[in-house]
Amino acid sequence: MMNEAKKIAYAKQAEGIIKGLAKRNMEGFYCATKEEAVEKVKELVEKGSSVTWGGSVTLSESGVMELLKNGDYDVLDRSTAKTPKEQRALYQKSVGADYFFMSTNAITLDGELVNIDGNGNRVACLIHGPKYVIVIAGVNKIVPDIESAVPRIRNVSSPANAARLHPNTPCEMTGMCGDCQSPGCMCCEIVVTRRSRHEGRIKVILVGEELGF
Repeated sequence: MMNEAKKIAYAKQAEGIIKGLAKRNMEGFYCATKEEAVEKVKELVEKGSSVTWGGSVTLSESGVMELLKNGDYDVLDRSTAKTPKEQRALYQKSVGADYFFMSTNAITLDGELVNIDGNGNRVACLIHGPKYVIVIAGVNKIVPDIESAVPRIRNVSSPANAARLHPNTPCEMTGMCGDCQSPGCMCCEIVVTRRSRHEGRIKVILVGEELGF
């Protein structure tokens, strides 16, 4: 059971972040639990819509991935591809999906999204392509500002993801960023989303629980 004081603090913090998102032309929602977040996704996504996602532990831990795969949606899942050609074709379809789901590596108190990516497909779809982007983020992703976001991602998120994906990078071996140029480097792109030009395209669901890395 979560401490009541934490619940209140998370909700208050979310209020400020949602205001920051609004001034940046992004829409924010706060859900105290992951179960509420799943219900919010049901509200936001029309049945029959095409849905896809970027790599995310948060989507699995929150229950959103289960909803997408088992709900009444047109699912574009690149993991089902059997050949590189099929994977490429699915990626091309994903870029034009109705909804793209992802988490964010960090979100600032003023509503900026900060993401570091390896292949770049996740941040590419965040920036442009799918009609809507829905970001699910636990309170552990909240940081004061951009300056504190990048070190957190490199020394908390990346080593944990490396332990999961085994890219043979220094952070997998040491648990901390080595500022590497390794073939498996997961920090090839650093993207800050400070504003969305298209009103309502990016929707952020903040969850009052720790999710993902």
